[in-house]
Amino acid sequence: MKNKDVVLDVDEKPGFFLWLMLSMQHLFSMFGSTVIVPLLVGLSPSIALFASGIGTLLHILITQKKIPAYMGSSFAFIVPMKYLMQATGYPGIAQGVIAVGLIYLTVALIICFFGSDWIDHILPAVVVGPIVIVIGLSLAGSAANNAMMNNGKYDLKFVFIALTTLLLAIAFNIYLKGFLGFMPILLAIACVYIISIFMGEVNLNTIASAPWFAMPKFEIPFVSYNVHLEWGAILAIAPIAFVTITEHLGHIMVLNELTGRNYFKNPGLSRTLSGDGMASIFAGLVGGPAVTSYGENIGVMAITKIHSVYVLIGAALFAIIFSFVNKLNVIIMQMPLPVIGGISFLLFGTIASSGIKILIENDIDMNIKRNLMIVSSILVIGVGGFMLKIGTLPLNGLAIATLLGIMLNLVLPKENK
Repeated sequence: MKNKDVVLDVDEKPGFFLWLMLSMQHLFSMFGSTVIVPLLVGLSPSIALFASGIGTLLHILITQKKIPAYMGSSFAFIVPMKYLMQATGYPGIAQGVIAVGLIYLTVALIICFFGSDWIDHILPAVVVGPIVIVIGLSLAGSAANNAMMNNGKYDLKFVFIALTTLLLAIAFNIYLKGFLGFMPILLAIACVYIISIFMGEVNLNTIASAPWFAMPKFEIPFVSYNVHLEWGAILAIAPIAFVTITEHLGHIMVLNELTGRNYFKNPGLSRTLSGDGMASIFAGLVGGPAVTSYGENIGVMAITKIHSVYVLIGAALFAIIFSFVNKLNVIIMQMPLPVIGGISFLLFGTIASSGIKILIENDIDMNIKRNLMIVSSILVIGVGGFMLKIGTLPLNGLAIATLLGIMLNLVLPKENK
């Protein structure tokens, strides 16, 4: 079908030069978020770019080139990945990320046989909303620490850099229009990065001595490291997949409205979930974080009315190419911590605000005891740093909050006022 209300429909190709510009625009719109996740966790930004590019191509292939979606680094898994990076290193993260992909594939298989109504039953808004809030707020302490502390000591220079980053990101987001309006986060980071250079917070010698091109430092099981089953790592990350599945469903709903199609039926939710799952499995096999469809790119399509899947393919190819530009990777790795802290105030706050929005839009009545019990339990357990250790199997607060929220929703009587 042809959508006459758009500039370029899903299956239409732009001219070559326009194609390059449109693809670069999508790359810039997701670039800041995709590389900030590995920076916060301690992973390689170049691997994250590579995984996002290949993951996007896998998703487009599996969905038969019918869905214009970009797969970028997911913020939902930052908390457990930060913990596991210290406890197990990347091998533990890899197993959790691969487990996330397998959950997606399992849900896709179940949908093939039983449909998708059961997802709304176990993950209603009263569960998803507070979990999304927890994902944002549980990272607030890390953001504040990056914004204030220089080697364990309070530093006013760090505070200045962090607040400048935050205020510029807000100003760019509110006031910039057109092409520049698509990348307020990237522009804020770039501006304060330059300011940080003049303040002596960036090692220019390291950047200058770095080679321009290099192979990304892949983390491949049985090649880069020996594999030992890490059940704790799997249990810390895997349950959050049920939260990102709901995010995936939300993005598909938006794309349905945007493109005038019904992707739940064609190519089907089982294919969209399979594409997302395979993208995360690939990321876990090469050293990247879990990935998910990006709202930033959906926003670009909504503004430009250009829905061409070929533009997203171009953005994915650019991401793969850029992952081999070693100097870019070194520049990113030299990012001062207060820049990350300042931009994290906005990013993590936006995530938490999205959870509040879910509760409001779904008319969740907090005067109903059932709702109050579910939301309250999820928020405090998730944000408070609660941890459950059973032998060698630690579960962080976010994973416990997710599982507890699902359980309470299933067992508490709905007629309870």
